[in-house]
Amino acid sequence: MSESMTGSLTGVAVSPGRARGPVVRVAEPLGEPERTPAPADPAAEAARIAPAAKAVAARLEALAETADGEAATILITTAAMASDPALTEQAQQLVTAERIPAARAVHEAAAGFAKALAAAGGYLAERVRDVEDVRDRLVAELLGIAPPGVPELTTPSVLVARDLAPADTAGLDPAKVLALVTEEGGPTSHTAILARALRIPAVVAVRGLIALDADALTVDGDTGEIARADASEPVLTAGTSGPVEWDGTGRTSDGHRVKVLGNVGSAADAHAAVDAGAEGVGLFRTEFCYLDAPAEPSVAEQRAAYTAVLEPFRGKPVIVRTLDAGADKPLAFLSPEDEPNPALGVRGLRVAFDRPEVLDRQLEAIAGAAADSGAEVSVMAPMVATAAEAAWFAGRVRAAGIARAGVMIEIPAAALSAAEILAEVDFVSVGTNDLAQYTFAADRQLGAVATLNDPWQPALLRLLGLIGDAAKATGKPAGVCGEAAADPLLARVLTGLGLTSLSMNAAAVRAVGASLAEVTVEQCRAAATAALAAGDGASARKAARGA
Repeated sequence: MSESMTGSLTGVAVSPGRARGPVVRVAEPLGEPERTPAPADPAAEAARIAPAAKAVAARLEALAETADGEAATILITTAAMASDPALTEQAQQLVTAERIPAARAVHEAAAGFAKALAAAGGYLAERVRDVEDVRDRLVAELLGIAPPGVPELTTPSVLVARDLAPADTAGLDPAKVLALVTEEGGPTSHTAILARALRIPAVVAVRGLIALDADALTVDGDTGEIARADASEPVLTAGTSGPVEWDGTGRTSDGHRVKVLGNVGSAADAHAAVDAGAEGVGLFRTEFCYLDAPAEPSVAEQRAAYTAVLEPFRGKPVIVRTLDAGADKPLAFLSPEDEPNPALGVRGLRVAFDRPEVLDRQLEAIAGAAADSGAEVSVMAPMVATAAEAAWFAGRVRAAGIARAGVMIEIPAAALSAAEILAEVDFVSVGTNDLAQYTFAADRQLGAVATLNDPWQPALLRLLGLIGDAAKATGKPAGVCGEAAADPLLARVLTGLGLTSLSMNAAAVRAVGASLAEVTVEQCRAAATAALAAGDGASARKAARGA
């Protein structure tokens, strides 16, 4: 939005609370390194890359040792990217083949990785910012300059940035960061996730923020409003401090049960979810087992990898999502074909229609891992559009010896057919991130349309209400595993809409559990009714809070 006469802007509110304080600006990302001059000794120039990667990874690992929970997981993941031999080898080859400086080679190699992830969409596309962060750190190391990022804060400040790298956000000190405001990003970004975990007010996708001339800002993480403040006014913080108390059982104050679960994609994620008190797993992403594999992993390899993630949840429920791949993803063994619009192409369960043997082998591995780990495993398929597709998948799951089969609802057609789909499977789980972008025709990675991907949008809530009604009518569970579930206030609305479980990143588990425990189910239903009647996302949030 454009700046008003009062110097105020509006973005997408992603972490509640209100703050006021002096502005500290994060440096802009590094520009593209030059392709010249050509190195006099390409082999020696290429040899500089591996030590630089090792140094960057070591610094990130050291930072991870000072963090915990979701922040530590993100830092460890970023460190692993920095030391990824595939990136190093690709950059080294570019130096010797094209006779370009090492910094430029790293930049170009990282661009290839980022492009593949961006094309993949969904969760994988959210890793693009991680790759760009690693790229900038490596380039800075090779050029001998300080990497871009958050400067050292000497006083409590409002942090303003075009965007924040996940590792930068993970390393923030909540005692010195009053609020986070970014021009880019969206409701599912790491900035949003970690701001909620750190209980720092945050607003993202504030168009015009970088051009706003202000020494101090007031930030409202409930409404998304940003306004100039007088630098002489005292610092303000509201609603962001204090420990989160929760007894570990998801329920409202009057005993209405709503399971509070974790989203995981690795063994590290699983341990973080257990530490956070998650009652189980609502979404286990299995893509990690395939991404770096030149060929399809064997059943034995998959089984071992899945077991490592499942073991911390012995005796607890875990919902495993089958491979969410597509023709646009970097999985060579699937023999992908070019598509004009991959987001609307052969992805998710659609891959299995042509290659059912890949699905069957994965189901065999999941069944084995369930036996090995002792977890109570269910399986669900991504990108299901019709009841017939759900029935086809359920048949293969049961043939593999897995008792419970479900599907994800990420396509508006599936939400509109929720009752028919539930007649074919044991449960459904809503991926609100994809459901929002398909409902509003708005790429969830694009900051310019982030307002449309706000999970508070009434149109999205109405689709969720239809799913809740279908769950009640059929007597079967319907959960939410998209980022919407991580918002403590929105969790109450989802409960009021009839959803029976909420699954989220580990950092949000306790806050959501505590939020539900403070209200009755009737209050949740009143909040849902108020939100459904609103005209836009900001109004829906305000109405729910008022209710």
